[in-house]
Amino acid sequence: MAERPELPSSLELAWGRRAPSGRGPRPALNAERIVAAAVRVANAEGLEAVSMNRVAAELGSSPMALYRHVASKDELLMLMFDLPLEKPPRFPDDAGWRERLIMWAQAHREVFQRYPWMVRMPISGPPITPNHMAWFDAGLAALADTALTEGEKVGAVLLVSMHVRSNVQLNADIEAAEANTDQAMVLAHYGAYLRQLINAEDHPAVWRALQAGVFAAEAIEADDDFEFGLETIIAGLEALMQRRERSA
Repeated sequence: MAERPELPSSLELAWGRRAPSGRGPRPALNAERIVAAAVRVANAEGLEAVSMNRVAAELGSSPMALYRHVASKDELLMLMFDLPLEKPPRFPDDAGWRERLIMWAQAHREVFQRYPWMVRMPISGPPITPNHMAWFDAGLAALADTALTEGEKVGAVLLVSMHVRSNVQLNADIEAAEANTDQAMVLAHYGAYLRQLINAEDHPAVWRALQAGVFAAEAIEADDDFEFGLETIIAGLEALMQRRERSA
C-alpha cells in the first residue's frame, strides 16, 4: 500500500484542517479576514497591488501579524483564487449534457468577469482548493452520462475552462489597451486600417474576411467569440461521442 503523503500546510488551511494556534478568545485577525481584504485590494487596484504590506494596511495591521495566519504571499494568492468562486450552478434535472456544460461555462465566465484579476493568476496545477474542486466536480457531473471516458471528461472540462479563461483575459487585455490613445484608434478603426495596408494578392484569406465585414467595429462582439468557441468545443465533443457510440 502506497504511503499517504502529508498534506501541505497551505491545503490544510484552505480546507479548514489547520488547527487554530493557542488558546483563549478568537483573534480579531484570521485567515478569512486576511483573504477577504486581499480580494478587496485586487478588486480595486489589480492583482499586482496585492502584497502582504498592502493587505496589512487594508486591515490596519502589521505585515508580521498576517504571517501568523497566512504563511506566505503564495499561500495568500492560492486562497484568494478560491474565494470568489463560491458555489457552482445547479443543473435542472431534465438538462442534457450540452445545456449543463454551457451553463457551467457561462457561470464560470461571469465569475471571471466580476473578478478579472483572477485570470492574471498563474496556473500552478490542477484544481485542489475547496471551491475550485466543487466547480471541477460540477463540470465533470455535466458529462456524467456521456460516452466519454473519465479521462476524457477531465480533459473536456479543462478545455472548456481554458476557453473561458482565455476569452476573459483577451477582453481584459483589449479593454486595458483602449486606455492607450493610439491603440484605441487601431481597435476602433481596425477594418479601415486594413483596407489601406493589405490587398487580395498578398493576404487573400484576410482580405476575404475583411470584405465580408468581419473586422468592422460593429461586428466585433466579445460574446460572439466566446459562444462560437464554446459551440465549437461542444460540437467536437459531440462528434467524438457519436463516433464512440457507433464503434461500441
